[in-house]
Amino acid sequence: MLYITIVAVAVIALLVVRLLRMRRELRRVTTQLKSYNEGRSGKKTDLSYYEKDLESLAAEINRLIDRVTESGALQRRTENELKQAIANMSHDIRTPLTSIFGYIQLLEAEDLSPEEKHAYLSVIKHRSQRLQALLNDFFELSVIESTDYELKPARIRFVPVLQDVIMSLYDQFTDCSITPLLEFPEEEIIGFADESAVKRVIENLLLNTIKHTRGEVGIGLKRQNNEAVLVIRNDAPHLAGTDLSLLFDRFYTADQTRSGKGTGLGLSIARSLMEKMGGRLSAELSGDVLTMTCRWELTTGGISQGTSVTREKML
Repeated sequence: MLYITIVAVAVIALLVVRLLRMRRELRRVTTQLKSYNEGRSGKKTDLSYYEKDLESLAAEINRLIDRVTESGALQRRTENELKQAIANMSHDIRTPLTSIFGYIQLLEAEDLSPEEKHAYLSVIKHRSQRLQALLNDFFELSVIESTDYELKPARIRFVPVLQDVIMSLYDQFTDCSITPLLEFPEEEIIGFADESAVKRVIENLLLNTIKHTRGEVGIGLKRQNNEAVLVIRNDAPHLAGTDLSLLFDRFYTADQTRSGKGTGLGLSIARSLMEKMGGRLSAELSGDVLTMTCRWELTTGGISQGTSVTREKML
């Protein structure tokens, strides 16, 4: 009986010690969290007394701290991007407006010849069109990136969609002395996507190419695993030393004087649409050659199995 009593007392003593140590450790963890929440420390939770349940608690607390840190970094990055976007938009709006007001003042002069008035009106029209394009692109991007924007996916044939966009830009290719080198599979590539969004992505990428290159441009479409892959290649020596991730930022233009025709929103719109469709848009620079790649996931069996390719020059 005495032996049982001694064992019972020993067990109770161990439990009490364990309980006291756990309470002390919980107070220590609480102090660490309080210090973190009040901004006096950025240190994660650590333990001096290791016990399975306490370790699990500390691990979950540290995971939460990591998520809070990541969220804060994302918020700061978003705020910086917004500030930069607002600054760029203000600049891009102010520049044509200033020009328009200046030429209106010149038109108010009484000693202008008909030729001078016509020239000034032409400049005002050009600046107004640029301002309209900027506002339209900015509105489109804001709509696409809103949580309420919904795509309407349906069964589409990728090759005819790409051909339609290329033909719609035929005159611009010709005017800019660009020769598209086309590479299409002979079999159909069929997937499930929003056709208007796919067309908008392709159009924006090709319009960006038209603005910044001359000569031959490679445009290829193929199936790779279970994806439809669009590849556009063109010479881009002006991008040497450029961080290509910036190409998809709002209002970014390689021309830092921002004197060109582009609004800097076309590629950002294309990237947002690709993300909405669950696709991917990437850029790679090898030497002076820029490669833009779009990837759309295809449904199983949505494309014929052939791999033969047709090569041709459109112009």
